Amino acid sequence: MNTIESNGHKQAKTASIYPISIAEMRERYLKLYTGAVNDVLRFRYTMQASSLPAQFAPLREEMKLAGQAFTIKGGPDITTDGEMETRAEMLEALHQDSVVVWDCTGDTVTSQWGEVMTMAALRAGCRGAIINGIRDTQAILEQHFPVFFKYKANTGMLGRFRMYHYQKPILMGEVVVQPGDWIFGDIDGVISVPQAIAYDVLLAAEDIVHNEVNIKEMVESGMRPTEVVRNGGYF
Repeated sequence: MNTIESNGHKQAKTASIYPISIAEMRERYLKLYTGAVNDVLRFRYTMQASSLPAQFAPLREEMKLAGQAFTIKGGPDITTDGEMETRAEMLEALHQDSVVVWDCTGDTVTSQWGEVMTMAALRAGCRGAIINGIRDTQAILEQHFPVFFKYKANTGMLGRFRMYHYQKPILMGEVVVQPGDWIFGDIDGVISVPQAIAYDVLLAAEDIVHNEVNIKEMVESGMRPTEVVRNGGYF
């Protein structure tokens, strides 16, 4: 793993295992929509569970995120010894084009993400966060950082919630998210794509988007739905 300089700090630069760069993968995913990716995973790979819990919603409807999962596990906990140091180490481990995915063990009380966490994540090249609770909402919005969350809370995590470990497999609803899996989120929710098939899924989803141009043209022309289906379309 190489390093690059950004704002005077070193960042990890992950090598791509795909025919294209990680940066290009990310940009092309952002041109898709999650429904197309879900259809590819369900029908081509028979993956019935790939969507993260539906409660995760973008802080603003126009927000989209894409990148490789940087996984974090934490839960309600009143102990504080070493917690801040672990949090700092996690932030230093973030890499370019990562998306932070938090398994918060069902916490509904505390905010695990705020203004300063956003600042640190941005400096590391992180592209977004999936998190239960947020605070400092206005400051997050001003930094144009995509966040998908469940609730807002002014209660910080220190002394109420702690991070246990990071970059290990986590369970998000029905979905096991491995470090390095691809995370893609838009107005319809968040989906996880296994790292090994992420490029092939991208190509297949791009084909769906391209084919839907023809289907829309058939519908707009006045063709009956049954005729659209006979001509290879779908609804």
